[in-house]
Amino acid sequence: MTATEWRTAHAVFGGCNKSGIGRVTGTVALIAGRVGVTDAARELIGQLKAEYGPIMFHLSGGCCDGSAPMCFRVGEFKLGGVDEKVGEIAGCGFWMDRAQFRLWAHTQWTVDVVPGRGASFSLEAPLNKRFLIRSELCAAPHGV
Repeated sequence: MTATEWRTAHAVFGGCNKSGIGRVTGTVALIAGRVGVTDAARELIGQLKAEYGPIMFHLSGGCCDGSAPMCFRVGEFKLGGVDEKVGEIAGCGFWMDRAQFRLWAHTQWTVDVVPGRGASFSLEAPLNKRFLIRSELCAAPHGV
């Protein structure tokens, strides 16, 4: 099995072990690809879509909240040639920088929401809530 075939076969949390930031509580909807979403985050996404219309997520790994997913109205965040769509959550595109995606290739992640305002321009900030990533490390078979 090639590395690409293995990654494809394990695209929905197969072969992953819990690690990273905290524990995910409640049901997690797994999306084809690498992105999952908790019930709490799905509910907040629904509220934001009702207020703002179509929204999207971007994970930059850069300034502000660093690796916190940022939520924007579709069209209000300019995607660049280095951004790649890595999945969808609750009907919203989830994008990240291609170089960062390569660094995170061994993980699956779940978008969750917690109380508290992040240092961001993300749509949930005025609600005193913030999205965050909870990650799971995936072990590759020997030689991959």
